[in-house]
Amino acid sequence: MILLDIVDTASWWTIVIAVQVVIGCAYFLCTRKSKKHEDKLTKKMLLEWKPKPLVEEEIFVPQPQLMGKIDEGMLNVGCTSFLGFDKEPQIMERAIKSLHKYGVGSCGPRGFYGTIDVHLELEERLAKFLQVEETCVYSYGFSTIASAIPAYAKKGDIIFADEKVWFAIQKGIDASRSTVVYFKHNNMKDLERKLEMAAFQKDLNPQRRAFLIAEAIYYNTGTMCPLRKLVELARRYKLRIILDESLSIGTLGERGRGLTEFLGVPRDEIDLIVGSLEHSFASIGGFCAGSHFIVEHQRLSGLGYCFSASHPPMLTEAAIAGLDILEAKPHLIAELNLVATNYNSAFSGLNYFTVSGDDLSPIKHLYPRDVVMPYETKMEFLHNIEKYCLHRGIAVAVTAYIKDAEKNCPEPSLRIAASTKLNDAHIDELCDILERAYLHCRS
Repeated sequence: MILLDIVDTASWWTIVIAVQVVIGCAYFLCTRKSKKHEDKLTKKMLLEWKPKPLVEEEIFVPQPQLMGKIDEGMLNVGCTSFLGFDKEPQIMERAIKSLHKYGVGSCGPRGFYGTIDVHLELEERLAKFLQVEETCVYSYGFSTIASAIPAYAKKGDIIFADEKVWFAIQKGIDASRSTVVYFKHNNMKDLERKLEMAAFQKDLNPQRRAFLIAEAIYYNTGTMCPLRKLVELARRYKLRIILDESLSIGTLGERGRGLTEFLGVPRDEIDLIVGSLEHSFASIGGFCAGSHFIVEHQRLSGLGYCFSASHPPMLTEAAIAGLDILEAKPHLIAELNLVATNYNSAFSGLNYFTVSGDDLSPIKHLYPRDVVMPYETKMEFLHNIEKYCLHRGIAVAVTAYIKDAEKNCPEPSLRIAASTKLNDAHIDELCDILERAYLHCRS
């Protein structure tokens, strides 16, 4: 009776839905597979499954011939150990001593049991040397600037950057997800024009943070940035400056404190200074320097600082030893500057190469003259020159770029590094071998 009453009072569509639910449940219960059948099917699938190899057997990757340590007796102008600390016995002895004390690695990030006394000592020493409030050390030079940029610049912010900044800066800009405006290399008129346009379009406003990113010495060109003009524009348009001094610290300034010291620009005009331990200090890693407020923020926001294992103590001790030597022998800077200047004089007289790089820049780029080739062919040509020089006792370096990933990928070149270990005879020999290499590889 109750069921009949429900049928009488319910609307027709309610009855239809109820019937569909009953039919669906009945179908599900009747067609459900038995556990025994499922077990058989699972076993069959497991027997038929064949995992693919991690590396396909038919893939052939040519392996370079391992020649061991061959730099002994070589004239090495490819290595960026500008002050020659890579062969310094004092640094090696202290690194080995540290190895026996601490072992190889630190076994954790700085915030997770990875901080060791030598880390704190190096940060304190660098802060004192650079005359800033605080520094923090990263375990890898590339990740330093790539982590520092997204630690401050976020989505919705705007970044003005030179079009020739090196790959690590490009990756840091990508990670920040900020709007990026590239200006022509070292072209202050182009930068000012784009700043004026951004201000006119309200892209520069108090609600939006704006950053200006440059390199003191550009790794891809060897030229110095016009820092005084950058500071002037940053003041006028309320920009925060991030300056990569990886190539200038230890090479410029009376005491080797970088482009800021060389040009007499106060440190507090630069919001964040980024440096490297991989060039003048002949170690590995990098650091950020600035005010306590700026640097402390990275200890919780710098991805490379928070999540990567901290700087190996052995390499930290090596960097401290390198800093000791630099502070004790500031005349090394003048010696390096002389070699860099002599480079420019000698390279300007080459018949088959053009040179890029300011007089005091420790990095020079040599581009072959009258060579109209596709990118890959030109790279092969330069590698042939590199091999020719190597067989004659001179180690040069061919620039390496990720062509499809680079912003404004530079032209291939020979990168030549200055060193305090070089003299005029070495430079003359280098120029002679380069000219002969060009003629040999073009024939």
